[in-house]
Amino acid sequence: MKISDNRVLADVADVLYIEANEVDQNADLRKQGMDSVRLMELVERWRSAGAEGIDFMTLAEDQRVSRWLEVLAASTNDDAESSA
Repeated sequence: MKISDNRVLADVADVLYIEANEVDQNADLRKQGMDSVRLMELVERWRSAGAEGIDFMTLAEDQRVSRWLEVLAASTNDDAESSA
Protein backbone atom coordinates (compact mmCIF):
# COMPACT_ATOMS: atom_id res chain seq x y z
CA MET A 1 0.00 0.00 0.00
CA LYS A 2 1.38 3.40 -1.00
CA ILE A 3 1.49 6.06 1.65
CA SER A 4 0.29 9.33 0.15
CA ASP A 5 2.49 12.39 0.02
CA ASN A 6 -0.16 14.26 1.99
CA ARG A 7 -0.04 11.60 4.71
CA VAL A 8 3.75 11.91 4.93
CA LEU A 9 3.55 15.69 5.22
CA ALA A 10 0.79 15.46 7.82
CA ASP A 11 2.73 12.91 9.87
CA VAL A 12 5.95 14.94 9.73
CA ALA A 13 4.07 18.08 10.73
CA ASP A 14 2.38 16.20 13.57
CA VAL A 15 5.64 15.05 15.18
CA LEU A 16 7.18 18.51 14.74
CA TYR A 17 4.07 20.28 16.12
CA ILE A 18 3.68 22.47 13.04
CA GLU A 19 1.16 22.77 10.22
CA ALA A 20 1.67 20.60 7.14
CA ASN A 21 2.08 23.68 4.93
CA GLU A 22 5.04 24.73 7.11
CA VAL A 23 7.06 21.62 6.23
CA ASP A 24 9.81 22.50 3.75
CA GLN A 25 10.19 19.38 1.63
CA ASN A 26 13.73 20.27 0.59
CA ALA A 27 15.11 21.41 3.95
CA ASP A 28 16.92 19.17 6.40
CA LEU A 29 14.29 18.31 9.00
CA ARG A 30 16.89 18.35 11.77
CA LYS A 31 16.81 22.14 11.44
CA GLN A 32 13.06 22.03 12.14
CA GLY A 33 13.44 19.90 15.25
CA MET A 34 13.45 16.30 13.95
CA ASP A 35 15.30 14.02 16.34
CA SER A 36 15.81 10.27 16.50
CA VAL A 37 12.79 9.66 18.72
CA ARG A 38 10.45 11.49 16.35
CA LEU A 39 12.01 9.78 13.37
CA MET A 40 11.48 6.36 14.95
CA GLU A 41 7.84 7.26 15.59
CA LEU A 42 7.43 8.05 11.88
CA VAL A 43 9.09 4.79 10.87
CA GLU A 44 6.66 2.86 13.07
CA ARG A 45 3.65 4.78 11.74
CA TRP A 46 4.62 4.12 8.15
CA ARG A 47 5.42 0.46 8.75
CA SER A 48 1.98 0.05 10.30
CA ALA A 49 0.47 1.77 7.27
CA GLY A 50 2.08 -0.69 4.85
CA ALA A 51 5.65 0.47 4.24
CA GLU A 52 7.13 -2.56 5.98
CA GLY A 53 10.46 -2.26 4.18
CA ILE A 54 11.22 1.21 5.50
CA ASP A 55 14.00 1.51 8.06
CA PHE A 56 15.33 4.11 10.43
CA MET A 57 18.83 4.31 8.97
CA THR A 58 17.64 5.00 5.44
CA LEU A 59 15.53 7.94 6.59
CA ALA A 60 18.19 9.20 9.01
CA GLU A 61 20.82 9.44 6.27
CA ASP A 62 18.96 12.16 4.34
CA GLN A 63 16.35 13.99 6.37
CA ARG A 64 14.54 15.82 3.60
CA VAL A 65 10.87 15.05 3.02
CA SER A 66 11.49 15.01 -0.73
CA ARG A 67 13.96 12.14 -0.24
CA TRP A 68 11.65 10.32 2.17
CA LEU A 69 8.86 10.41 -0.41
CA GLU A 70 11.18 8.68 -2.90
CA VAL A 71 12.23 6.08 -0.32
CA LEU A 72 8.67 5.38 0.74
CA ALA A 73 7.50 5.02 -2.86
CA ALA A 74 10.30 2.55 -3.56
CA SER A 75 9.62 0.69 -0.32
CA THR A 76 5.94 0.20 -1.03
CA ASN A 77 6.70 -0.82 -4.62
CA ASP A 78 9.26 -3.38 -3.40
CA ASP A 79 6.76 -4.75 -0.87
CA ALA A 80 4.09 -5.12 -3.56
CA GLU A 81 6.50 -6.92 -5.90
CA SER A 82 7.64 -9.27 -3.12
CA SER A 83 4.09 -10.35 -2.35
CA ALA A 84 3.13 -10.88 -6.01
